[in-house]
Amino acid sequence: MREFVLDIIRVRAYNVITEVITMKARIVKIGNSQGIRIPKPLILQAGLKGEVQLEVQDDRLVISRVRRPRAKWALAFGLMAQRGDDKLLDGEVLTASQWDEEGWQWR
Repeated sequence: MREFVLDIIRVRAYNVITEVITMKARIVKIGNSQGIRIPKPLILQAGLKGEVQLEVQDDRLVISRVRRPRAKWALAFGLMAQRGDDKLLDGEVLTASQWDEEGWQWR
Protein backbone atom coordinates (compact mmCIF):
# COMPACT_ATOMS: atom_id res chain seq x y z
CA MET A 1 0.00 0.00 0.00
CA ARG A 2 1.32 3.43 -0.92
CA GLU A 3 0.21 6.51 0.92
CA PHE A 4 0.29 10.06 -0.40
CA VAL A 5 -0.49 13.31 1.40
CA LEU A 6 -2.00 16.00 -0.83
CA ASP A 7 -2.44 19.18 1.19
CA ILE A 8 -4.77 17.97 3.96
CA ILE A 9 -6.38 15.13 1.99
CA ARG A 10 -4.86 11.68 2.57
CA VAL A 11 -5.05 9.36 -0.45
CA ARG A 12 -4.28 5.64 -0.30
CA ALA A 13 -3.60 3.43 -3.30
CA TYR A 14 -4.42 -0.26 -2.79
CA ASN A 15 -3.64 -3.30 -4.89
CA VAL A 16 -6.75 -5.47 -4.72
CA ILE A 17 -6.67 -9.08 -5.87
CA THR A 18 -10.23 -10.31 -6.32
CA GLU A 19 -9.40 -13.69 -7.83
CA VAL A 20 -9.45 -16.62 -5.39
CA ILE A 21 -6.45 -18.85 -6.04
CA THR A 22 -6.36 -22.47 -4.86
CA MET A 23 -3.43 -24.78 -5.53
CA LYS A 24 -2.15 -28.14 -4.34
CA ALA A 25 1.26 -28.60 -2.74
CA ARG A 26 3.18 -31.66 -1.58
CA ILE A 27 4.58 -31.99 1.94
CA VAL A 28 8.34 -32.65 1.68
CA LYS A 29 11.05 -33.60 4.18
CA ILE A 30 13.32 -30.70 5.17
CA GLY A 31 15.97 -31.97 7.58
CA ASN A 32 14.16 -33.28 10.68
CA SER A 33 11.04 -31.27 9.76
CA GLN A 34 8.54 -31.20 6.96
CA GLY A 35 7.46 -28.29 4.82
CA ILE A 36 5.71 -27.10 1.71
CA ARG A 37 6.61 -24.60 -0.99
CA ILE A 38 4.05 -21.84 -1.19
CA PRO A 39 3.47 -20.57 -4.74
CA LYS A 40 4.28 -16.89 -5.26
CA PRO A 41 0.70 -15.89 -6.29
CA LEU A 42 -0.60 -17.13 -2.92
CA ILE A 43 2.15 -15.25 -1.04
CA LEU A 44 1.27 -12.07 -2.92
CA GLN A 45 -2.48 -12.50 -2.40
CA ALA A 46 -1.99 -12.97 1.35
CA GLY A 47 0.51 -10.10 1.62
CA LEU A 48 3.10 -12.31 3.35
CA LYS A 49 6.80 -11.51 3.63
CA GLY A 50 9.62 -12.15 6.05
CA GLU A 51 8.45 -13.73 9.30
CA VAL A 52 4.98 -15.31 9.49
CA GLN A 53 2.77 -16.65 12.27
CA LEU A 54 1.56 -20.29 12.16
CA GLU A 55 -1.63 -21.37 13.91
CA VAL A 56 -3.84 -24.47 13.87
CA GLN A 57 -7.59 -23.78 13.70
CA ASP A 58 -9.71 -26.94 13.71
CA ASP A 59 -8.20 -29.04 10.89
CA ARG A 60 -6.45 -26.13 9.15
CA LEU A 61 -2.99 -24.65 9.26
CA VAL A 62 -3.32 -20.87 9.12
CA ILE A 63 -0.33 -18.79 7.99
CA SER A 64 -0.62 -15.06 8.67
CA ARG A 65 1.51 -11.94 8.92
CA VAL A 66 3.22 -11.34 12.24
CA ARG A 67 1.46 -8.52 13.99
CA ARG A 68 3.56 -6.40 16.27
CA PRO A 69 1.74 -6.26 19.63
CA ARG A 70 2.63 -2.64 20.37
CA ALA A 71 2.64 -1.30 16.80
CA LYS A 72 -0.12 1.28 17.35
CA TRP A 73 0.38 2.14 21.01
CA ALA A 74 1.79 5.62 20.33
CA LEU A 75 -1.28 6.50 18.27
CA ALA A 76 -3.64 5.10 20.94
CA PHE A 77 -1.87 7.03 23.72
CA GLY A 78 -2.05 10.23 21.66
CA LEU A 79 -5.80 9.78 21.21
CA MET A 80 -6.20 9.10 24.94
CA ALA A 81 -4.40 12.34 25.75
CA GLN A 82 -6.62 14.28 23.34
CA ARG A 83 -9.75 12.89 25.01
CA GLY A 84 -8.35 13.38 28.53
CA ASP A 85 -8.45 9.62 29.22
CA ASP A 86 -4.81 9.47 30.34
CA LYS A 87 -5.49 10.17 34.02
CA LEU A 88 -4.54 7.88 36.91
CA LEU A 89 -7.41 5.60 37.89
CA ASP A 90 -6.30 4.95 41.47
CA GLY A 91 -6.57 8.51 42.69
CA GLU A 92 -3.88 10.52 44.39
CA VAL A 93 -0.35 9.15 44.54
CA LEU A 94 0.65 8.29 48.09
CA THR A 95 3.27 10.55 49.61
CA ALA A 96 6.73 9.11 50.08
CA SER A 97 7.66 7.76 53.50
CA GLN A 98 10.79 8.71 55.45
CA TRP A 99 12.44 5.48 54.23
CA ASP A 100 11.62 6.42 50.62
CA GLU A 101 13.25 9.80 51.14
CA GLU A 102 16.31 8.77 53.18
CA GLY A 103 16.80 4.97 53.12
CA TRP A 104 16.43 4.25 49.43
CA GLN A 105 19.56 4.40 47.31
CA TRP A 106 19.84 4.09 43.55
CA ARG A 107 22.86 2.18 42.29
